[in-house]
Amino acid sequence: MISTTVDGENQPQLLSGLSLCPDNLKTDYWRPQSLPPIINAQRISRTFGAKPLFQDVSFTVSEGDRIGLIGPNGSGKSTLLRILGGTEEPDTGNVAIRKRLQLSYVEQDSRFKPADTVRSVIERALRRSASQEGDTHFAETLGRAGFEDLEVEATSLSGGWQKRLAIVEALVQAPDVLLLDEPTNHLDLAGIEWLEGLLEQATFACVVVSHDRYFLENVAATMAELSKIYPAGLLRVDGNYSVFLEKKEEFLHAQSKRQEALENLVHSEIEWLRRGAKARTRKSKARIDKAGELISELADLNVRTRSATAQIDFSATDRKTKRLIELENVTYEVGDRVLFERLNFVISAGMRVGLVGPNGSGKTTLLRLLSGEWLPSQGRILRADRLRFVHFDQRRQLDMNMSLRQALAPEGDSVVYQDRVIHVASWAAKFLFTGEQLNQPVERLSGGERARVLIAQLMLQPADILLLDEPTNDLDIPTLEILEESLLEFRGSLVLVTHDRFMLDRVSNIVLGLDGQGGAESFADYGQWASWQSGRKPSLRATDSSMSDVPRSPESPLQAKKKLSYLEAREYAGIEQRIADAEELLRSKRAELEHPAIASDGPRLVAVHAEMEAAQKNLDELYARWAALEQKAGNSPQSGVR
Repeated sequence: MISTTVDGENQPQLLSGLSLCPDNLKTDYWRPQSLPPIINAQRISRTFGAKPLFQDVSFTVSEGDRIGLIGPNGSGKSTLLRILGGTEEPDTGNVAIRKRLQLSYVEQDSRFKPADTVRSVIERALRRSASQEGDTHFAETLGRAGFEDLEVEATSLSGGWQKRLAIVEALVQAPDVLLLDEPTNHLDLAGIEWLEGLLEQATFACVVVSHDRYFLENVAATMAELSKIYPAGLLRVDGNYSVFLEKKEEFLHAQSKRQEALENLVHSEIEWLRRGAKARTRKSKARIDKAGELISELADLNVRTRSATAQIDFSATDRKTKRLIELENVTYEVGDRVLFERLNFVISAGMRVGLVGPNGSGKTTLLRLLSGEWLPSQGRILRADRLRFVHFDQRRQLDMNMSLRQALAPEGDSVVYQDRVIHVASWAAKFLFTGEQLNQPVERLSGGERARVLIAQLMLQPADILLLDEPTNDLDIPTLEILEESLLEFRGSLVLVTHDRFMLDRVSNIVLGLDGQGGAESFADYGQWASWQSGRKPSLRATDSSMSDVPRSPESPLQAKKKLSYLEAREYAGIEQRIADAEELLRSKRAELEHPAIASDGPRLVAVHAEMEAAQKNLDELYARWAALEQKAGNSPQSGVR
């Protein structure tokens, strides 16, 4: 394993033999551990079909580690995680796990049985736990995750809430090590921030596979990249994502210098051999052998450093229309629930809209309304004549039995892209697929590779507007960067739904936020929307009855000033005491949960947890009501829809 520390005392290793590394890049394959590893994988290899995913990789996890694991699509990150978790065996090498280690593993796709409820999932997880600590933290963990109805069927939850449930299922088992495979893929932005806070305060070790750069920046204390470009197949750096990028650049620069020096040395040796060197003496034979080793080393280095990037470039039309889509008083209802109400919004040429909001707030619904797939409950949507859409659907429906060749070129052996005929092999190469993969079924592709197939299909369609629903899921970081550049260069308009805050900040020039309660508002960027959200929803952790600590909603120019009515004034006068009483009740319920007698009584624990949830909900509603009355009393504006 290659390791690097922030202070420069233990930097990445390059190759043995000729060393042209600066002094601060000392050679050391093994990462020094302040604590003995609780998971120790040494020189493990895994092959998928005829293709080696990784070879002779070593990886350790010690107590308290927070490791972010990244790597190109198809490099074997999920496989490595399953090997660490004991659900898959390596082809070669050894994995040692400390005895009685409690390990929880959350897969990319959460799967629950049809009859499972939130309550039954958690109770089953508690029974599996080897520790009784899970009982103690069950209620608090479930409450902080935001679950209110414990009897709802798990399969009826949205993807984001299923992911939250899977994480809670793992947490209540009081793990020593938590393994998370792409946990942010289905979480909304609020869910990602919840998970960040949870992991930052965790005492257990965790290994997280993720391509969310902000998430890695905030959570990881150690970064590891699985890739064939490294001599040992892995680069490990102590520090967050920013530190990792700096050390990776240093490593690759030193490796490039090494490669250049090897090329010069090999060139000299080849010239010597061409002059007719003969193995008549021991010295000459040794030099010939050494030349062979250098040539082999250079060939290996050239293979490892040869890299390719996906070529993503959406095709825009030459439309000159300024106003493309106009929403007038658009309302959409699902049953008794209003997703958004009286929404007025205009998408004009060149606009890049970032669409944000909690899971279930209507982001995907709004994309379908924009495309004309669905109709609004009220209001109308005006579109420019012959408007052309390209819609990336997060459901990603591909025929799993179709070959990659058929998926990329359904009408023959070539495609027409920007008025040019391109053979399917060349088209596949643009998206980092090899000729050998063309006859493989789509089901054998990784999640990121399937995403690249969908992007390839969409690129063949010229568009006035791109509607992109979570296009970043499963994409590796290099592909994300290429996608970002493509979207920035796209001459048309786009509406982007993504949980990737880095991409959202970089690509969008306006943010439309849905609050999940029927409201919507426009903002300059994600940070402004996040501030608005935090102002409207007082912190769930507030336990002090002091009103000065409660966040206040920012003002909006569209809001109208109002004064308190007589009844509202009376309510306002007594609401501080009601909040104090509600906080006291919540504290007593939390204390009750920690009582040993209740912690060991499953049915009573669940009942007290439900009571605590009701107390928490009541407190949240009081804070929200207090904030609304406070605004009115101070003649501050009320929220509106833009």
